[in-house]
Amino acid sequence: MRTSAFLQRELSQRQVALFFLLATALYTLPLILADFPYIDDNWRTLAAGNAWAGQGRLFADWFYQALTFTGAAPNIFPLPLLLAVVAMSLALTRLTFHYFAEPTLACCLVPLPLWYNPFLLQNLSYQYDGPIMALSMVAAIYAITFEGSSRVQRWLVPAALLALAIGLYQISFNVFLGLCCVELIRAVQRRTQGPEILRMLGWKLAQAGLGILIYSATAYPFMETLRKTDLLNLDADPLLQIGINFARVLEKVALLFHGGYPWVFAALVLCAIAGSVRLIQCRQNRWSTLLLCLLTLPVLVLLVPGITLLFRDFNEGASTLMGFGVLLLGLFYLAHVALASAHRRLPLLLIIALLATLSLSFAYGRVLSLQKTFASSALYSLSHDIAAHRELREAKRIYLSVSYSERWLVSATGSFKRLPVLKYLLNVDYFMLAENLPSAGITNVLAERERRNATRVGYQGFPALVDSLYYRIYLIGDYGFIVMKEPPPHRLLSW
Repeated sequence: MRTSAFLQRELSQRQVALFFLLATALYTLPLILADFPYIDDNWRTLAAGNAWAGQGRLFADWFYQALTFTGAAPNIFPLPLLLAVVAMSLALTRLTFHYFAEPTLACCLVPLPLWYNPFLLQNLSYQYDGPIMALSMVAAIYAITFEGSSRVQRWLVPAALLALAIGLYQISFNVFLGLCCVELIRAVQRRTQGPEILRMLGWKLAQAGLGILIYSATAYPFMETLRKTDLLNLDADPLLQIGINFARVLEKVALLFHGGYPWVFAALVLCAIAGSVRLIQCRQNRWSTLLLCLLTLPVLVLLVPGITLLFRDFNEGASTLMGFGVLLLGLFYLAHVALASAHRRLPLLLIIALLATLSLSFAYGRVLSLQKTFASSALYSLSHDIAAHRELREAKRIYLSVSYSERWLVSATGSFKRLPVLKYLLNVDYFMLAENLPSAGITNVLAERERRNATRVGYQGFPALVDSLYYRIYLIGDYGFIVMKEPPPHRLLSW
């Protein structure tokens, strides 16, 4: 069979599933090869701990208890991620056939940005949380694509799936709402009448409301009281707070657009605009179509941070930007409309944007490997200094001061300069966590809640027992104090 014929012919469900299995596995391969315990993974591995129920994520606890046949969460990475990859490939297959009755290879590229979301790399960095977050997206996809045989099924099953998604990771609610926006675009393309579009939208919102009620009756009661009251203060100009938080998100998203990425994204946006114009031209009532297009795209942009804008302690981490993948999906869908109307092979150009994200994934995987090397070196240095001094080995407690800086990882300086988003995705701005030390046999080091004790000692001029490149260790009575030094500025590295 000629290559041109293969690219244009209709694919079977099995072929589409195999394509997505290969594509999703390829995107996660650098993270599996790096095998770097990411932030929370350190204490969870140490304690085989879950503790997701207190965050309103009860189903995450159930997932690991079922998968490990225990009442806790021993580290079984990468098995959960591999299962999540399979589940996502099946979900994307379902979404493809939901969007296209006779999908070709170009059609398969449209839903892929849900997984090839650059900011999803931080979610997938977590060996424990990453698979859970991925499965929450899977549940949201199935909730939007479910078509039951009865009215009760069409009402209850999507709501239950949405409740499952929220109970795994609340941010996946942004994904569901974003996919509802894409449904509006599809309805416009199929020339659905206005009343039917409103009926469909109302149906989806009703499913979302019922899903929230199911979540409130199942996982929400297990949430800690502090988290339940952690919303914006309505007496302190909440709109201003939302605006400030959204501006911070835009600053972080802008880190992605360096080098050739702005050109790729600009071409994608232009094609999406052309697709919107194409949809408007195909409708008789063009003003209502124009209004829908004008409303849908800004909503997709707003859903990039989505519900996180409503929380008082705003989290601007990349792991909260799952909605960016739905924004890309919406742009891909509109771009596909424009390109397919010009020539049936042109939608294959969308693969360029996907290759750019795949390249970023491999670059990020290398940065994780560099961070792993640095963390191993730091662990060896600190554990050696403690083990080499009897006073420190026998100290009742050693307090560790965690100093945050962007200059710890010198070996990735070149990558950070060319791709600033890598530093945002990595988000590891500390030298060492106390949870790392037990892996080297050091069990008397404490951090976080009592780190102020070490910080105070560092400012009081006591003589240091150990003075290393990155830290000083003080001994006062039976207590030790590890005080981090500010990393020196990066020198120009030339080889």
